[in-house]
Amino acid sequence: MELDETPQMLPPPPGSFIDREELVQHVGEFAVSQGYVVTIKQSKKERLVVLGCDRGGVYRDRRKAIDESSGEHLRKRKSGSRLTNCPFELVGKKEDGLWVLTVKNGSHNHEPMKDMSEHPSARRFNEKEVMLIKEMTEAGLKPRQILKRLRQTNPELLSTPKHVYNVKTKLRQGNLTVRRLKTLRLPSTNDGNSEPSTSSEPSWKKRYPPRVPNLIGGRFVDSHSSTYIDVLNPATQQVVAQVPLSTGEELKAAVFAAKRAFVSWRSTPITTRQRIMFKLQELIRRDIDKIANDITTEQGKTLKDAFNDVSRGIELVEHACGMASLHMGNYIPNISNGLDTHSIREPLGVCAGICSFNFPAMIPLMMFPIAVTCGNTFILKPSERAPGACVHLAELAMEAGLPNGVLNIIHGSNDIIDAICDDEDIKAVSYVGSDAPGMYVHARASVNSKRVQTNVGAKSHAVVMPDVNIDATINALVSAGLGSAVQRCTAISTVIFVGGSKSWEDKLVERAMALKVDAGTEPGVDLGPVISKQVKERISRVVQTFVDNGARLLLDGRRIVAPKYELGNFVGPTILTDVTEDMDCYKEEILGPVLLCMQAGSLDEAISIVNRNKHGNGASIFTSSCATGRKFQFEIESGQVGLNVAITAPLPLFSFTGSKAGFTGDINFYAKAGREFYTQIKTVTTQWKDLTTNGISSSVNTEYTPSTNSEELHALQSMDFQSNDVSLGLHLRDFSNGEEGVSLPLHHHINSHQGVTVSLPLHARDFTSSDGESLVDQSQDLPSSDGITALDGSQWTLF
Repeated sequence: MELDETPQMLPPPPGSFIDREELVQHVGEFAVSQGYVVTIKQSKKERLVVLGCDRGGVYRDRRKAIDESSGEHLRKRKSGSRLTNCPFELVGKKEDGLWVLTVKNGSHNHEPMKDMSEHPSARRFNEKEVMLIKEMTEAGLKPRQILKRLRQTNPELLSTPKHVYNVKTKLRQGNLTVRRLKTLRLPSTNDGNSEPSTSSEPSWKKRYPPRVPNLIGGRFVDSHSSTYIDVLNPATQQVVAQVPLSTGEELKAAVFAAKRAFVSWRSTPITTRQRIMFKLQELIRRDIDKIANDITTEQGKTLKDAFNDVSRGIELVEHACGMASLHMGNYIPNISNGLDTHSIREPLGVCAGICSFNFPAMIPLMMFPIAVTCGNTFILKPSERAPGACVHLAELAMEAGLPNGVLNIIHGSNDIIDAICDDEDIKAVSYVGSDAPGMYVHARASVNSKRVQTNVGAKSHAVVMPDVNIDATINALVSAGLGSAVQRCTAISTVIFVGGSKSWEDKLVERAMALKVDAGTEPGVDLGPVISKQVKERISRVVQTFVDNGARLLLDGRRIVAPKYELGNFVGPTILTDVTEDMDCYKEEILGPVLLCMQAGSLDEAISIVNRNKHGNGASIFTSSCATGRKFQFEIESGQVGLNVAITAPLPLFSFTGSKAGFTGDINFYAKAGREFYTQIKTVTTQWKDLTTNGISSSVNTEYTPSTNSEELHALQSMDFQSNDVSLGLHLRDFSNGEEGVSLPLHHHINSHQGVTVSLPLHARDFTSSDGESLVDQSQDLPSSDGITALDGSQWTLF
């Protein structure tokens, strides 16, 4: 590989890097461009690395000088018996979670290499070639035959049969790590065409139990934390993965990577960002089976519900594919005389998302696709109970072409959430989850001047009028109130029967008992397990509290057991009636397959009950009366309303509009609201005006360009500024010398071609304010300006 230009042997610029490998790679690539090769001289892997020059392949001449009298060497020695020791030295040190590169000695004592292929590092085999050598050796090929075949795919290969023999020897000894980073191998043209790995799953999944990695700066890296949380299959209690409680340093590294990537990502055309989203939704469709299986294994919901989870996520990605049209600003030409004003939307910078366990695919996809398509970079914290889908989606995003650092994943719990809320480089935080954590995130992030949006409070109401179709309404209530083990924020947890619930109870219980409770992977299952043993125990306690407070238990699913899955966290359909508003447990979310039945004497009473509850995520009414439905629609105080349909998350064309305690923040999730949340408006006012009149420049010049027309020699044209249209922004302080009542006469001399000087005394009274009044009242204190017919305002700058 010949260098195109003469190398200058410059040292790499100092900087900060996410980890040691990135620092070493950066130094190595820069060194090759400058005509030298870097080697690792000393390494303390977790704290320090010292890099030096590999002496450029230049040998020291050890021969003695020639004796001029005899013409012979004073002492004979072989030339080139030893390489030159170069003083060049760099130090990489880990500080506050980042690796900082400093130049200790940037000078060399040898010439740069003009042909980098001369360096011994160019003769090394890459990993793919080593594996081919192993396969061909086992097939009985000799070193020369192996080398001949390798050169068919890589004509630039400089290795000799001796190098092949050395590799074979190491392979026989069981050493597969032939290529080490003692010296950085020069990148060859063949490396760029190497085929991607055909492995069906990432390396971190091949361990048992798999340890879920963080994604930092485009690389999946294991956490340095010694604390891990087991991810359990809710149906079997089997450990399916381990999630690290990442350190604060790892979050800083992720934020650093995102901040660094933001500089170039925000400048990437939005059409390019859209194309990546098109590719992402295509890849999600390709892997929908794998993602759904991850969700069922970790979260417990049925495969059907898991597919629906991913499908809704795909719709959100498709919506991000059309972000260019939503990203357009506004423009008004000639908003005032010669002034144009337009607004543009700009990304915020580094944003973060904190996800809950109930929708492992949809919730991340309602955050980062819109955020990154708007030009932001993103830090994603998946739920520590169901991280697999998030990591899989991140892998697909990288495969779709998302640049390194644009999307980062940090696993953890409370400490990481605190660090996200406190980090000054994170500009916006999105959260979906339970009430108390959501309120905490909103309060903490808001104190640190971040934009915050939190969707909380899984509690919605349904009002049932006496005039509805009973069978259709029963099906809708059971599906919305008990399906998915009701681990979703749009679930109907409370039904208010106008006129009484007695006639509904038997059919409601009959339909609920027909639901099949089993592991999510079993065929025909309707309800899977809840996420954890703790959640199951909490649901049981809440149901008992209702009973103790006077509620009547129509159907009890607390002791249900699924065949073959006796250890599963199963809670069967549970129905309580005679629930009243004064029960404390009614006021909070349950997040389980528990349906509460209440009664109201009229529609107005039912609406009052719904409106008095602090949660306003959604409300539905089932009726055959248009007037009733219209009244409900206008009087109900909920962010999402269903008429003869259960509450569902709206399609991405519309925002998710929870209200009251169900949402905290200023701007809702996705659609136009999502664009507004992840961007900020910049208003630009421009004035492009020809300030040159009849050859006289509007800038402050000391020379005057003579006119060819003698009648115009001393005629000064006024600038076309009208006092009521454009305020010049000039004040008395612009003309005074600091003493009250004393004017500061300012003059500008224009020399004509005849040598005549025209004096232009400028006075405050010659300039009017925006309301047409003189800037000063004491005009008698100002010198006269007789003889000046018009004022050239070019001597002043508009503020």
